[in-house]
Amino acid sequence: MVRLISLILLVIVVWMGLVVGIRYWQKTPEPISLVGDKVLEKPLDKYTIENLGKREYKSQIFIDDEISPGVFKFHFDSDGKKVTGLAHMPKNCPCPVIAQFRGYVERNIYQPGVGTGRTAEVFAKNGFISLALDFLGYGGSDNPSADVFEERFQTYTTALNLLAGIESWDRAGKIGIWGHSNGGQIALTVLEISQKEYPTVLWAPVSKPFPYSILYYTDEAEDRGKALRKKLAKFEQDYDVDLYSLTNYLDRISAPLQLHQGTADDAVPQKWSDEFVKELKVKNLKLKISYYLYPGADHNLVGAWDRVVRRDIESFRRQFGP
Repeated sequence: MVRLISLILLVIVVWMGLVVGIRYWQKTPEPISLVGDKVLEKPLDKYTIENLGKREYKSQIFIDDEISPGVFKFHFDSDGKKVTGLAHMPKNCPCPVIAQFRGYVERNIYQPGVGTGRTAEVFAKNGFISLALDFLGYGGSDNPSADVFEERFQTYTTALNLLAGIESWDRAGKIGIWGHSNGGQIALTVLEISQKEYPTVLWAPVSKPFPYSILYYTDEAEDRGKALRKKLAKFEQDYDVDLYSLTNYLDRISAPLQLHQGTADDAVPQKWSDEFVKELKVKNLKLKISYYLYPGADHNLVGAWDRVVRRDIESFRRQFGP
């Protein structure tokens, strides 16, 4: 009788274990799902902000030809792809390094240094190395993914691999980030993924949620964004867009921020930055952020440029310390 009761109890325990295991398995997200009898692959799952935060990043910085005094080409490897850029380097380094992420530029007019060269010169004169990457598909870099959304997500992995390379570079001291426009969006996303305390300066960052942050600019396309909206509809069928949107992970930012915004900016409306700073302060109470408005200044801070760069240098020096 005792053996029978023990056997019954054993069966019950095993059965309960199977039930719990099945329920756990059902709740665990997988990179594939079943639609009827068809397996749906989800290769872009790896690019959610949380998943990108779980992987490792690495690269090695190589300094190439000097194209003018103190200005060099450089390259590094990002997940098997070559990425190029321009380095402005003061003499007698190791020195603090500013990783510069520019805004969007059409490929057919892009030249290395566009959007970063002028600030990089001033940074170098003040003792900072500037590394401004071209990104995949630009300059001498390899091509990005043919998928428009993966190409976007690769800007994050490229930036993170660059930062990892800087951390192990013998010429580098402390590290900061400078981002303008879409480069500001990249900088913010990188801070959320890495959760590292790189002091960061933002010029008119694109701070709206994905995918609105790209749909806003589709009027500039020849087809008024028709092709992109079609691809986005398919993306939204397969993926949860909230998992890719920087506005949902503001609490992961731990780096001190300085944000500059012109009131006459016609590319990133002042309202965006106003609302973004307010939301940051609500969702991330411990975050240190300085917000500056410049009456009459445009998207490139023309009309206040010297004052903005001076504040950038002062901020980096203050954050880096002696």
